[in-house]
Amino acid sequence: MKLTSLDQPTVPPLEMPARFRTEIVFFMTPPGENNAPAKLGENEYWINLAEARHWLDEGCLYVVSPLDAQNKAQIELTEDHELFLEWLLKHQIQHVRIG
Repeated sequence: MKLTSLDQPTVPPLEMPARFRTEIVFFMTPPGENNAPAKLGENEYWINLAEARHWLDEGCLYVVSPLDAQNKAQIELTEDHELFLEWLLKHQIQHVRIG
């Protein structure tokens, strides 16, 4: 599976394992929030660079638990997650498409 930068089109795509299709939602900024466009195309995601830097520095991220909306679950970054975040930060990419 390839990730293509939509805001930095000269950057080569990033090859990621197929399972990342379900994991990218951990990183996405919801449409219309935190400078993300209100509408995104199919298979498009917006990732806030400040959040990407924070997750990479912390080595983990927090997601709302599907079992308990009051609490957040901590997810340690995998090597693939780190590769993805480093790619975003190195090239200043926020808008990507999965293809």
